[in-house]
Amino acid sequence: MEAVAWAAIGILAAAVLGIGAAMLLGFQSLGARIDGLGVSLSQRIDGLGGRIDGLGARLDGRIDALDERLTLRIDALSAKLDTHIEQHTA
Repeated sequence: MEAVAWAAIGILAAAVLGIGAAMLLGFQSLGARIDGLGVSLSQRIDGLGGRIDGLGARLDGRIDALDERLTLRIDALSAKLDTHIEQHTA
């Protein structure tokens, strides 16, 4: 009877170790996949950084052009207003 108990304990231990080894291999595979996804994500983020910089430069150019147009328009309206005020004060 004692031999049967030890045999059962041995079978259970082998099963537990086998499952543990399989889980360990699964976790290693999962870790490698996560690392691969991390590298891929990092490359995509780096690519987006360049794209964002390009869009920022375009936006800066458009803002500068708008600022120039608004300044010219304000100067023109200011000159008209000065002329109009002079007509009333003369």
